[in-house]
Amino acid sequence: MGRRSRGGTRPRSRGNPRIQGPRVELSARSASARGATEHHGGRSWHQTPDAQRDGAGFPRTPAARCRAESRNVRDARRRIPGSSGSERRRDWRRWLRVKLHRLRLVNFRQHADTEIVFGDGITGIIGPNGSGKTSLLEAIAWAIYGNLAARGDKDSIRNLRAKARAPVRVELEFSLGSHSFRVERGLNNAELYQDGVVVANSLKEVTARLQRVLGMTHDEFFNTYFTGQKELAVLADATRPERAAFLSRVLRHEQLTLAQERIRERRNALGHEVEGLETGLPPQSELEKERKTAEGRLTDARKAATSAGADRTKAQQALTEEEPRWQQWVERRERTLSLHGDLRVAEQGVVVARQEFQRLDKELAEALAAREELRKLDAEVAPISKLKAELAELDRLHREDAARREEQAKVTELMRNLSVLDRRIEELADAEAALARATAEAGALAERLEAADTVASEQQAAWVREKEYANTRRVELLKQHEEVKDQRDKIERLGPEGQCPTCLRPLGVEHRAVLDVLNSQLDVIVTDGTYFKQRIEQLATPPAAVTQAEAARDALREEARQITEREGSLRAQAGERARAQKERAGLAKRTQEIERRVAARDAGYDAARHNAVRTELARLEPVALAAAALSARADRAEALVGEAELAEKSLSTREEHVKQLADAVQAQGFSEPKFQAARERHDRAAHALRAAELAVAETRGDLVAAENAVRETERRAAERAARERTIAERKVELRLHNELDRAFSDLRAELNAAMRPEIGTLASAFLADLTDARYDEVDLDEDYRVVVLDEGVPKPVISGGEEDIANLVLRLAISQMIAERAGQPLSLLVLDEIFGSLDESRRQHVLALLRRLGDRFPQVVLITHIEQVRDGLDRVIRVSYDATTGVSVVRDETATLGPPDASVAA
Repeated sequence: MGRRSRGGTRPRSRGNPRIQGPRVELSARSASARGATEHHGGRSWHQTPDAQRDGAGFPRTPAARCRAESRNVRDARRRIPGSSGSERRRDWRRWLRVKLHRLRLVNFRQHADTEIVFGDGITGIIGPNGSGKTSLLEAIAWAIYGNLAARGDKDSIRNLRAKARAPVRVELEFSLGSHSFRVERGLNNAELYQDGVVVANSLKEVTARLQRVLGMTHDEFFNTYFTGQKELAVLADATRPERAAFLSRVLRHEQLTLAQERIRERRNALGHEVEGLETGLPPQSELEKERKTAEGRLTDARKAATSAGADRTKAQQALTEEEPRWQQWVERRERTLSLHGDLRVAEQGVVVARQEFQRLDKELAEALAAREELRKLDAEVAPISKLKAELAELDRLHREDAARREEQAKVTELMRNLSVLDRRIEELADAEAALARATAEAGALAERLEAADTVASEQQAAWVREKEYANTRRVELLKQHEEVKDQRDKIERLGPEGQCPTCLRPLGVEHRAVLDVLNSQLDVIVTDGTYFKQRIEQLATPPAAVTQAEAARDALREEARQITEREGSLRAQAGERARAQKERAGLAKRTQEIERRVAARDAGYDAARHNAVRTELARLEPVALAAAALSARADRAEALVGEAELAEKSLSTREEHVKQLADAVQAQGFSEPKFQAARERHDRAAHALRAAELAVAETRGDLVAAENAVRETERRAAERAARERTIAERKVELRLHNELDRAFSDLRAELNAAMRPEIGTLASAFLADLTDARYDEVDLDEDYRVVVLDEGVPKPVISGGEEDIANLVLRLAISQMIAERAGQPLSLLVLDEIFGSLDESRRQHVLALLRRLGDRFPQVVLITHIEQVRDGLDRVIRVSYDATTGVSVVRDETATLGPPDASVAA
């Protein structure tokens, strides 16, 4: 892969915002713990609750060294062997540090299948912009912290050119102290191995376990181990507010701002609440006036209720006295009305009884007259019964005659059908014999057809076998010709010094003989191949024997088809003859049965006599009807005599009952005017009671309303007292939040004031190691600018190399501070595009500085697009983008490095 232009600029890493993201939790570190730590190399050892379970303990690093420590004390400590903080740090860093070993990416971003093996020293990942270098850092963070560390959403991680179901996986191997870890993370699954044993196997569990093992959140991890693009000189190029904001952000002081904002929000809410409560508070004098008014209304309502109760009692007593008299009049009226009703019913009964007696008397006279007329009609009615009996017999004979004629017609039709069946049976007499002959012919022809089919199949198989053999032999000869020709060409190309294909010795003088043998073999192969090619062409069409055998077989098949059709026709005729014989037997049997029924039927029907009898009965029908009516009326004469006597007695009884009811009505003495007067007296008493009860209800409502008004005034007074207590409580809480706001402001000022000395102390230790104690003190002024002190005096002018040193130790000090607050040693550095604004000499100087810090940072990873720095690296990994395949290609070019540059190694 060719190198790209060195002058191109590289865009800022998209992962950088997460390195310095907001909302980082503050670590809980007390002032006493910070003050109890040793100066320089002292460490307060402390294990997190999960450290023993996760297989690694983390020493709690100290707070910043006291800024006021004298230079003489530091000089004395440097003179004591083994007493320096850097030496003691090296002792535990050698066994407790984070070290990357291997990284593999499968379908991650533009990496289809990339594997990188890390080592000690300075490893450079070099490649042009957009080649996928920063994706390697993202993969490391994604393997540890999951989707929180991904740029974009989950779906954007998959390689765009990967198949739909292709796996997306990142494998990261690293060590922490004496334990080795391997994490394998996919889009939907994850596994964590500790010393070769699975300790977690889900997305959330793996992320939580690794966070406990490392002792860092995602933001702490990036702010500690990673330095993004152009961050090396970030404090030098920024304004004072920008520098202060940057340090507060990476050291997580912005959480104080968030907490203070929440406190101010709560304080403002409390202020508004107190203002609202005080605004809605009613005056005490108004409440007292309302209470007195309500109590006066209650007294008046109680008096009115007592008076209304007395009036209702008096009205109730008057109604009680009038009620019995009114009930007597009501009962008398009801009895009188009931007797009047009974009287009207009894009078109606007398009328009905009188009418019934008159009707019975009339019907008795009519019955006696009908008996006399019936004697006169006896002579005419006498022959009717004899004529009806004769008509019934003639009707029966008429039905027998009609049935006989119908059955004779059926016999005639059956005889005609029998004649037709006899003719058809005679026509099909030879069908069975012809069927037997056709069956025999079909059997013989089937044997001939089977033999012809066998002959045709054998001819076809022989032709196919010979054609396949010819094709197979020609393919084998072509392959053999190619092999022999390649062997001959190889021997001819190598000449006499070439090896024998059999014994592998030089041919020498045998070279020509071997070539002749191979040429003769080629000639034989060509001859045989030509023969089989012609043979294949001949066998392309079927031979005459095959076509003749197939023609004979097809002719026999046609003949067999015709015989089969004829056999089917004859079999159908034989079946038809059998069915016709069976049908004829059934028809003959049915004909005999009908003939027997015809012979058994009665004869002697006389149609003329039948008509004469009908005519005579029709003439006598009116006389018979009149005689029947007279007979019915005459038969009721005896019964009507008894019914008339009973009706007369009932009429007398009903008339006596009417007289008794009229006397009873007269005895009640009921008068409608007196009844109306009694009703008016009762209505006046009831109306007075209802008016009194209504007055009681009204006064009771007024009483309840007055009581509610009194309770309402009491409730409002209690509510005002409760609101006053609430206002007092909210004012206390408001004063508390005002005090908290001032306290947070003071705390933030103290932290900002203490941050500069702490960063300066840590940077001084790095500076002393880098310059071999030439400079051992760095300070940050009030504008957060780096000031190098020489013998305690600020250097007003520093060289470009010294500026690089100052910027580097400042960034390392910031990372060291974050690591100490997270309880994690700083042993790994990842620097992403830090050379973008540096010239060649400063780049080499930064590499030299990093190499001199090898005891502090045994593993450094540099990501850059600048080719000139490769000679100062221990390992080089090349990353390029293949536009044809759309994937990143990674190569280890460590073997191509030359000897170390003296200027860099110095």
